Amino acid sequence: MPTAQFECIKEVANQLQVIRDHIGRPITVNSGYRSPKHNKAIGGASNSFHMKGMAADIRVDGMSPKELAAIVTALIIEGKITPGGVGLYNTFVHYDIRGKHIRFK
Repeated sequence: MPTAQFECIKEVANQLQVIRDHIGRPITVNSGYRSPKHNKAIGGASNSFHMKGMAADIRVDGMSPKELAAIVTALIIEGKITPGGVGLYNTFVHYDIRGKHIRFK
């Protein structure tokens, strides 16, 4: 794995820790770094931030994805975590550190 990807993975982990500290509960990472082969096998986007080590799909027990996405978005707006993509799905939230805040479904 290239050094840049490793550094991005560490940065995502640091941002997830900020979210965890804010919520006060453990975060489950459903998907983090994906190799191009694995990303393709699961139908991931061809330009997925997961392949760059810049994204995680997360959930928190006892919290709906909508509630979690609202918290992640608020932390971005408050400047407490790196701006990035926030995707709301049925069972998880996608968060990436792309550098600008966008929301998607």
